[in-house]
Amino acid sequence: MNLDGMRHHALNEAVDAVVIGTGAGGAPVLARLAAAGLRVVALEAGPNFAPAAFAFDETLADEIYWTGERLSGGTTPEAFGANNSGTGVGGSTLHWGAFVPRPDRRDLALHTETGEGCDWPVGLDELVPFYERVERFIGVSGADPYPWDPGRRYPLPPVPRNGPAEIMALACGQRGLRATDAPAAVVSRPFAQEGGPEREACINCGYCHQGCRNGAKASMDVTYLPLALRHGAEIRPGSVAHGLERDASGRVTAVVYRRDGVDHRQLCGAVFLCAGAVETPRLLLNLGLANASGQVGRNYMGHVATQVWGSFPDPIRMNRGYPSSLISEDMVRPRDADFAGGYLVQSLGVQPLTLANAVARTRGLWGPALHACLDGYNHLAGIGINGETLPCDENRLTLSDETDALGLRKAQISFGYSENERRLNAHATALMRDLWEAAGARDIWVLERVAHTLGTCRMGRSGDAAVVDPYGRSFDIPNLWISDGSTFPSSLAANPALTIMALALRSAEAFLERARDG
Repeated sequence: MNLDGMRHHALNEAVDAVVIGTGAGGAPVLARLAAAGLRVVALEAGPNFAPAAFAFDETLADEIYWTGERLSGGTTPEAFGANNSGTGVGGSTLHWGAFVPRPDRRDLALHTETGEGCDWPVGLDELVPFYERVERFIGVSGADPYPWDPGRRYPLPPVPRNGPAEIMALACGQRGLRATDAPAAVVSRPFAQEGGPEREACINCGYCHQGCRNGAKASMDVTYLPLALRHGAEIRPGSVAHGLERDASGRVTAVVYRRDGVDHRQLCGAVFLCAGAVETPRLLLNLGLANASGQVGRNYMGHVATQVWGSFPDPIRMNRGYPSSLISEDMVRPRDADFAGGYLVQSLGVQPLTLANAVARTRGLWGPALHACLDGYNHLAGIGINGETLPCDENRLTLSDETDALGLRKAQISFGYSENERRLNAHATALMRDLWEAAGARDIWVLERVAHTLGTCRMGRSGDAAVVDPYGRSFDIPNLWISDGSTFPSSLAANPALTIMALALRSAEAFLERARDG
């Protein structure tokens, strides 16, 4: 993004807040605090990209993925990198799929409903105004009416359906399931972006996960971050935070970060740690901070994200159009469920290299067999889920004995499905197979996948069992706030980015209210 003309703050100038990370958790905080007149600096570990650098080429997209080594284990080890972790000004929203459903009300009180999982310390009614603010600001396109929430209105009409979406709609109709155009953080027509230039409509290129060239996708570098700069915020790319200095009372007084091989100290009045559910707990564990509860790193969650693929007689050309343009929420609470929670169903389209990697790893196809499969690429279509994962103390992030270039110990993640996730996955897989059979698919196969990074610094009402309060403020360090997916007490069935942004605005408002009250 364009950083020309940006305000700069001196290192010895105590700014009001330092925001560590510029993704879905950090960018809304930075923009809101700057708009309120505060002096704010954002530290981003990754580089700054110009949208023109994003190419219609999967082989050139590695630079927007966080590829620092993480040790992944457990009975259901999760892949990182391109699967769920981004880097650069804009964070993981540079490569996210921009699929932005709201959570179901019941998911926020799952324990009360089922005795399983963990209730959130905030309800849907309190979050809806923040969801609406985010949707209006970034330009969400979606169905009107929305079958599972008829009163909801999205700012923009839906993006066009791609080939897999049309097939999924046909199959759902045959099986009596409701499906509609998915809520997408992609503008379906030219959009006047507050704080930035007009954004062009989606051109249906299909390369959402490789960075959006024309700004149609609502990544933070074309939405909240330009607004933050307009109000005087500073963004420092290539700046890796690795230390927090505190005074005798325990309050943070400075952030230590490395840029171009040199360590710097930025004095500050508060810190918002927004580095995601892996890097946020990793930094806190390395520093031995904010963990009186013993909950930092615990209850790591990734969504159940199994996919089903099949070949169809007619060309589908799934590489064209917004990849996940159809949704069904009918399985958020299946009538025949033998598990707690539920899942969303969405259509899927991926680019050829992504498919080739999946086929090689999942089906074990190599050489001529892999080539033969890829020869049928234009006839393939996918369907997938985003399913609830219950918090579990055994699923956790700890520190490895290995260290990185800064001397920080690397993250070691142990994750595995419980019986609840296994039953949910079996139910969803059977449903998706049935839908694809109804649609006339041949050579149907299943791709087991885990998506997103959540938990590890859960929010709650008591410092005995949570890292932060319901607004993201540390129970241990009064001027340390956390704003990212690490604060989720449970995974929810909905994809997390919209909720992360809504919680970020809510945290920023709470911070400003405390500042006004002294």
